Amino acid sequence: MKGFNILLIVFLLITGCKQQPDQQKNAEEVPDDAKMAVFGQEFDPEMARNSNEMFAEFNKLQPSDTLNVAFYGTVTDVCKAKGCWVKVSLADGEEAMVTFKDYGFFVPKDIVGKEIVLSGQSYIEEMSVEDQRHFAKDGGASEEELNQITTPKVTYSFIADGVLVKG
Repeated sequence: MKGFNILLIVFLLITGCKQQPDQQKNAEEVPDDAKMAVFGQEFDPEMARNSNEMFAEFNKLQPSDTLNVAFYGTVTDVCKAKGCWVKVSLADGEEAMVTFKDYGFFVPKDIVGKEIVLSGQSYIEEMSVEDQRHFAKDGGASEEELNQITTPKVTYSFIADGVLVKG
Protein backbone atom coordinates (compact mmCIF):
# COMPACT_ATOMS: atom_id res chain seq x y z
CA MET A 1 0.00 0.00 0.00
CA LYS A 2 2.86 2.35 0.87
CA GLY A 3 4.42 1.68 -2.56
CA PHE A 4 1.08 2.46 -4.26
CA ASN A 5 0.82 5.81 -2.41
CA ILE A 6 4.36 6.76 -3.43
CA LEU A 7 3.62 5.80 -7.04
CA LEU A 8 0.41 7.87 -6.94
CA ILE A 9 2.29 10.93 -5.57
CA VAL A 10 5.01 10.62 -8.24
CA PHE A 11 2.33 10.34 -10.96
CA LEU A 12 0.50 13.43 -9.65
CA LEU A 13 3.73 15.42 -9.48
CA ILE A 14 4.67 14.51 -13.03
CA THR A 15 1.26 15.36 -14.49
CA GLY A 16 0.87 18.46 -12.31
CA CYS A 17 4.25 19.88 -13.33
CA LYS A 18 3.74 19.31 -17.03
CA GLN A 19 4.10 22.62 -18.87
CA GLN A 20 0.88 24.09 -20.17
CA PRO A 21 0.80 25.45 -23.71
CA ASP A 22 1.69 29.11 -23.96
CA GLN A 23 -1.52 31.13 -23.82
CA GLN A 24 0.06 34.29 -25.24
CA LYS A 25 0.09 34.83 -28.95
CA ASN A 26 3.54 35.15 -30.41
CA ALA A 27 3.43 38.49 -32.19
CA GLU A 28 6.48 37.65 -34.27
CA GLU A 29 4.91 34.69 -36.05
CA VAL A 30 3.59 35.28 -39.51
CA PRO A 31 -0.22 35.22 -39.41
CA ASP A 32 -2.17 33.20 -41.93
CA ASP A 33 -5.59 34.15 -43.29
CA ALA A 34 -7.39 32.57 -40.33
CA LYS A 35 -5.65 34.52 -37.58
CA MET A 36 -4.13 37.85 -36.76
CA ALA A 37 -0.92 38.74 -34.98
CA VAL A 38 -1.61 40.79 -31.85
CA PHE A 39 0.64 43.64 -30.72
CA GLY A 40 -0.07 45.49 -27.47
CA GLN A 41 -3.42 44.88 -25.79
CA GLU A 42 -5.93 42.47 -27.25
CA PHE A 43 -9.31 43.92 -28.22
CA ASP A 44 -12.46 42.94 -30.07
CA PRO A 45 -12.23 44.14 -33.68
CA GLU A 46 -15.94 43.57 -34.38
CA MET A 47 -16.93 47.21 -33.88
CA ALA A 48 -13.97 48.69 -35.77
CA ARG A 49 -14.80 51.39 -38.28
CA ASN A 50 -13.45 51.42 -41.80
CA SER A 51 -10.95 54.04 -42.97
CA ASN A 52 -13.64 56.18 -44.64
CA GLU A 53 -15.69 56.32 -41.43
CA MET A 54 -12.54 57.09 -39.46
CA PHE A 55 -11.68 59.96 -41.82
CA ALA A 56 -15.14 61.44 -41.18
CA GLU A 57 -14.58 61.09 -37.41
CA PHE A 58 -11.20 62.83 -37.63
CA ASN A 59 -12.84 65.73 -39.46
CA LYS A 60 -15.32 66.20 -36.59
CA LEU A 61 -12.51 66.61 -34.04
CA GLN A 62 -11.22 69.92 -32.75
CA PRO A 63 -7.51 70.26 -31.80
CA SER A 64 -8.18 69.56 -28.10
CA ASP A 65 -10.58 66.63 -28.72
CA THR A 66 -9.81 62.93 -28.50
CA LEU A 67 -11.90 59.91 -29.46
CA ASN A 68 -11.45 56.35 -28.23
CA VAL A 69 -12.14 54.16 -31.23
CA ALA A 70 -11.11 51.10 -33.23
CA PHE A 71 -10.66 51.24 -36.99
CA TYR A 72 -9.04 49.34 -39.80
CA GLY A 73 -7.04 50.38 -42.81
CA THR A 74 -4.04 49.61 -44.96
CA VAL A 75 -0.49 50.40 -43.84
CA THR A 76 1.16 52.87 -46.22
CA ASP A 77 4.45 53.38 -44.36
CA VAL A 78 6.25 52.01 -41.32
CA CYS A 79 9.26 53.07 -39.26
CA LYS A 80 12.26 51.38 -40.88
CA ALA A 81 14.33 51.72 -37.69
CA LYS A 82 12.26 49.54 -35.35
CA GLY A 83 8.56 49.55 -36.27
CA CYS A 84 7.73 52.26 -33.73
CA TRP A 85 5.10 53.98 -35.92
CA VAL A 86 2.96 53.34 -38.98
CA LYS A 87 0.89 55.40 -41.37
CA VAL A 88 -2.56 54.08 -42.29
CA SER A 89 -4.55 55.18 -45.31
CA LEU A 90 -7.78 57.12 -44.85
CA ALA A 91 -10.25 58.48 -47.41
CA ASP A 92 -9.30 61.11 -50.00
CA GLY A 93 -5.62 60.12 -50.02
CA GLU A 94 -5.13 61.18 -46.39
CA GLU A 95 -3.20 59.17 -43.80
CA ALA A 96 -3.32 58.71 -40.04
CA MET A 97 0.01 58.83 -38.20
CA VAL A 98 -0.07 56.00 -35.65
CA THR A 99 2.27 55.69 -32.68
CA PHE A 100 2.07 53.10 -29.92
CA LYS A 101 1.05 53.86 -26.36
CA ASP A 102 4.09 54.63 -24.21
CA TYR A 103 6.22 53.00 -26.93
CA GLY A 104 5.28 49.80 -25.12
CA PHE A 105 5.27 47.70 -28.28
CA PHE A 106 6.30 47.86 -31.93
CA VAL A 107 5.07 46.21 -35.12
CA PRO A 108 7.03 44.36 -37.81
CA LYS A 109 8.83 46.58 -40.30
CA ASP A 110 7.54 44.63 -43.31
CA ILE A 111 3.79 45.28 -43.08
CA VAL A 112 3.40 48.00 -45.73
CA GLY A 113 0.34 47.08 -47.80
CA LYS A 114 -1.18 44.89 -45.08
CA GLU A 115 -4.51 45.57 -43.43
CA ILE A 116 -4.39 46.26 -39.71
CA VAL A 117 -7.00 46.92 -37.05
CA LEU A 118 -6.16 49.54 -34.42
CA SER A 119 -7.63 50.30 -31.03
CA GLY A 120 -6.80 53.49 -29.21
CA GLN A 121 -7.22 57.23 -29.19
CA SER A 122 -7.54 59.51 -32.20
CA TYR A 123 -6.82 63.22 -32.26
CA ILE A 124 -5.61 65.95 -34.58
CA GLU A 125 -2.45 67.93 -33.98
CA GLU A 126 -0.10 70.35 -35.60
CA MET A 127 3.12 68.44 -36.16
CA SER A 128 6.31 70.50 -35.97
CA VAL A 129 8.88 70.60 -38.76
CA GLU A 130 11.32 68.79 -36.46
CA ASP A 131 8.88 65.93 -35.79
CA GLN A 132 7.95 65.65 -39.47
CA ARG A 133 11.63 65.39 -40.38
CA HIS A 134 12.23 62.80 -37.64
CA PHE A 135 9.40 60.57 -38.88
CA ALA A 136 10.42 61.08 -42.53
CA LYS A 137 14.01 60.08 -41.70
CA ASP A 138 12.75 56.95 -39.89
CA GLY A 139 10.71 56.20 -43.01
CA GLY A 140 13.83 56.28 -45.18
CA ALA A 141 13.48 59.77 -46.71
CA SER A 142 16.49 61.25 -48.49
CA GLU A 143 18.27 64.39 -47.31
CA GLU A 144 16.64 66.29 -50.18
CA GLU A 145 13.17 65.16 -49.07
CA LEU A 146 13.93 66.14 -45.47
CA ASN A 147 14.98 69.64 -46.57
CA GLN A 148 11.64 70.11 -48.35
CA ILE A 149 9.80 69.94 -45.01
CA THR A 150 9.63 73.59 -43.95
CA THR A 151 6.24 74.25 -42.33
CA PRO A 152 4.20 72.68 -39.52
CA LYS A 153 1.42 70.38 -40.72
CA VAL A 154 -1.98 69.47 -39.27
CA THR A 155 -2.05 65.68 -38.98
CA TYR A 156 -4.56 62.98 -38.18
CA SER A 157 -2.92 61.21 -35.24
CA PHE A 158 -3.65 58.01 -33.38
CA ILE A 159 -2.13 56.45 -30.28
CA ALA A 160 -2.75 52.73 -30.47
CA ASP A 161 -2.91 50.55 -27.38
CA GLY A 162 -3.53 47.47 -29.49
CA VAL A 163 -2.91 46.44 -33.11
CA LEU A 164 -4.03 43.39 -35.06
CA VAL A 165 -2.12 42.59 -38.25
CA LYS A 166 -4.02 40.48 -40.74
CA GLY A 167 -2.19 37.74 -42.61
